[in-house]
Amino acid sequence: MKVKSSLFERIGGMAAVDAAVDIFYTKVLADERIAHFFKNTDMKAQAGKQKAFLAYAFGAPLAYTGKDMRHAHAHMQLTNEHFMAVAEHLVATLQELQVTHELIDEVAEIAMSTKDDVLNN
Repeated sequence: MKVKSSLFERIGGMAAVDAAVDIFYTKVLADERIAHFFKNTDMKAQAGKQKAFLAYAFGAPLAYTGKDMRHAHAHMQLTNEHFMAVAEHLVATLQELQVTHELIDEVAEIAMSTKDDVLNN
């Protein structure tokens, strides 16, 4: 019986995560609903953190040493609208990269599983 490969492997590994995060932040920074959250952010460092988190969340064989979602976002006073704008850009990025609907659904499920923590509910 063949073991199912991780989402990380099926999505294309670190090269795919790198490409997706770079496109994703271009979209986020162009969106007036959420761009202001990154006004004073070192985006190179932020992209690196996001790449490490997504790789880990998608099943990459590495340890994630960053803050958990609740602590990383606690000070931001995010709303459902902010969360959904980010999710929208994540899906649009994956579509732009021609990721299959099946894999996009898996990514969306992972993203939605962080919602309560990100919004500090």
